[in-house]
Amino acid sequence: MAGTSDPQMAVAGNRVEVIGPQFCAPYAIDLSVVKKIMTLKDGAFQVLDSNENVVFSVKGKVFSLRERRVLVDGAGTPLVTFQQKLLTAHNRWQAFRGESTDPKQLLFSVKKSALLQFMKTKLDVFLATNTKEEVCDFKIEGSWMEKSCVIYASNSTEVAKMHKKLSAESLLFGKDNFGVTVSANVDFAFIVALIVILDEINEDD
Repeated sequence: MAGTSDPQMAVAGNRVEVIGPQFCAPYAIDLSVVKKIMTLKDGAFQVLDSNENVVFSVKGKVFSLRERRVLVDGAGTPLVTFQQKLLTAHNRWQAFRGESTDPKQLLFSVKKSALLQFMKTKLDVFLATNTKEEVCDFKIEGSWMEKSCVIYASNSTEVAKMHKKLSAESLLFGKDNFGVTVSANVDFAFIVALIVILDEINEDD
């Protein structure tokens, strides 16, 4: 995996730190993702902790030339801006620190492993320091429809796993509700950012 001197983009041993050290816990984290279907409003994509506090939400610019999304924390502070890269065959999305889209603030990019994908999702994740992109830093594999995707590091270590959560509320109120378990010492804001892009790529499909 590509090394870096940037302490905010460190991948070493079993520790994964991309967005910030405050998002790395020494224990596994369980999060719930609630996506309101049939709405374009900000906050339609929310992430809750085990106490049902909103820890992240997504703000979006729907009608811009480039689709752009911003991941904010519970206090509304922008953490990551996502932008689809135009004219790329593999549906590439880029993630930048804060509200920037300056290439110097690039954190990572995500693209489809293959142009055509049927039923199964396979995405490659490259950290900004991995400029050659000969080997991806992370992989996302599984079924987005079933919400059963797994995120792996390049050494095949599982760093996060999604699982479907069915409830009467989700059926009644048009909500897509699923859980995410993030491994210990893994940047859970980074994992949430990957899930936002995963959702966008599958929406495009």
